[in-house]
Amino acid sequence: MLIQTRFGNTAQLHVVKSAGGARQQISFEQEPANGSWSPNGDVLLVSKDVGGSEFYQLYTLSNGRLRLLTDGKSRNEFGTWSKDGSLIGYSSTRRNGADSDLYVMDPRDPSTDRLMASVKGGGWNIESFTPDKKTAIVRQGISATKSNLWLVDVATGKLTPLGNHSRDIAFGTVKLASDGRAWTLSDEQSDTLRLGTIDLSSGKFVARSPSMKWDIEEFDISSDGRTLAFLTNEAGVSRLYLLDTATGSIRRVDALPSGVASNLEFAPWGEIGLTLSSARIPADAFAINPTTLAVTRWTESETGGLDAKLNVEPELVSARSFDGEPISGFLYRPDPAKFPGKRPLLMWIHGGPESQARPSFLGRYNYLMNELGIAMFYPNVRGSSGYGKRFISLDNGPFLRENSVKDIGALLSVLKKDESIDASRIAQTGRSYGGYMCYASAIFYPADFKSANCVVAISDFVTFLKNTQSYRRDLRRVEYGDERDPKQLAQFKKIAPMARIGEIKMPLYIVAGENDPRVPASEARQVAAAVKQSGTPVWVSIAANEGHQWGKKENVDYQFWTDLLFWQQTLLGQPAN
Repeated sequence: MLIQTRFGNTAQLHVVKSAGGARQQISFEQEPANGSWSPNGDVLLVSKDVGGSEFYQLYTLSNGRLRLLTDGKSRNEFGTWSKDGSLIGYSSTRRNGADSDLYVMDPRDPSTDRLMASVKGGGWNIESFTPDKKTAIVRQGISATKSNLWLVDVATGKLTPLGNHSRDIAFGTVKLASDGRAWTLSDEQSDTLRLGTIDLSSGKFVARSPSMKWDIEEFDISSDGRTLAFLTNEAGVSRLYLLDTATGSIRRVDALPSGVASNLEFAPWGEIGLTLSSARIPADAFAINPTTLAVTRWTESETGGLDAKLNVEPELVSARSFDGEPISGFLYRPDPAKFPGKRPLLMWIHGGPESQARPSFLGRYNYLMNELGIAMFYPNVRGSSGYGKRFISLDNGPFLRENSVKDIGALLSVLKKDESIDASRIAQTGRSYGGYMCYASAIFYPADFKSANCVVAISDFVTFLKNTQSYRRDLRRVEYGDERDPKQLAQFKKIAPMARIGEIKMPLYIVAGENDPRVPASEARQVAAAVKQSGTPVWVSIAANEGHQWGKKENVDYQFWTDLLFWQQTLLGQPAN
């Protein structure tokens, strides 16, 4: 197995040669490194940025040394390998900094790098090559509920629409089986993503999985094409199923521990690999035998001597919002024997907004629960993924945006009635879009929260859209709205936390990354300046060598310890050390 894990300051690539075997580190970079083997294993492709900028460059890695393949300046995203491993397809903003054009290259010879097709927009990448490498299947992401598929002539760059692009349909990755059939995920005629085949001539999608209440999130196909493995997201928990492509019969892998699975991949010899994380499993690698369905754990991450099996499993909490919409979240309770009586609560609001709070490993933040007795709640308000395309669209645009903030109020009403929660001691945190929710909730519910920690947070949608990187601006307008429209602009100004920032009187901790391409650090600075003027207690941390997703241990450690001090003082009422 090729795995990514962190022993030093950043996550690096390692090889594990057998289940439970030693990990051999093979990349040694100052920045986090991701990798992908060629189909025949002769080339290891690496993706890496600098300082969290997300301007990824592609390299080959051999004998601990990287060889640069791309231009060193633009944003480059790996797409896929050709089946024989002689080509890679990737997207790059090299031409103008905004459009994700499509490129092909033999990574063994960087001089073969060439522009295959120029496109418009930032959501493009290559999903698959046909076996003869004459055609590439390309996906154009537009929003969480719409994406278009295209066929591209590799030699000429001619793009041909696959299917009817006027319809509001989302597609996932496209993979070709050995029999030539193209498999994909789609929500065509469904509220959830289903698994099926798509005809490369007509674009007709035929569902091959049974009708399900939940999304199918990932899939992969065995090299002989006989077995297809897919992961469902069932109320946040992953379930693994195997589909016999000849008979259509489906088996569920019941021996897989309950948690959140990802990175599903068939090995050339037939085993299925994946990553699994749960409250008690810190993102480890597992393998599944497709014949016997036996599950083998390949890695067991270090947890600093702590027994991860003692961590608390969450429970699902449900509520009805102001308009009757059902919403929910995961509640982690401290051990009542160790921490009797009513406990303070910290609410963690996810970003995206097309993301989802799921019962995965909490890492160092188990300390808040296990050592300080703080309960933790992770809400999934409207706009979250995992509950179908109707639910994910309920917050779209500026006129529906604050309905998701009202969902927080409905969940607060339920939580405050819980006999184990101290309603007078509730705080909140959120990152990215969850950071917007953090500011907005502080404004909407000043009597309910004692303090707020808002991380890489949107504070004004107009300044955010102006300053976010150009390759992602139009993609975000689909979700948030278009500030170029006068009516939407007026509504943006009305709902901006910056417009009401003087109403926030609770202590704030504002965190940002200097190199953030998504939510620029200027969003944090304008809030910090405003609340200082109003006299609100405010802490500010801006990491000079990080972006949106922090990847260096020194910074993650610093943020954790300052978070801890902030909660001790503002939520627990403990004096500063």
